[in-house]
Amino acid sequence: MAVPKRRTSRANTRHRRAQWKRTTPTLANCPCPRREMVVSHRACIHCGLCRGRQVAAPR
Repeated sequence: MAVPKRRTSRANTRHRRAQWKRTTPTLANCPCPRREMVVSHRACIHCGLCRGRQVAAPR
């Protein structure tokens, strides 16, 4: 099994970890008249619509 010969330096470790970015979820307008912003591929919390179809009971 391969084993590293040297310890990875702090600079190299931090340089690599600097690429670990979080992205904000993509929001879309709900088709209901309220035009709430909802996360893509999820049902609207307020009206229960997902892609124009009623999939959940509204709150």
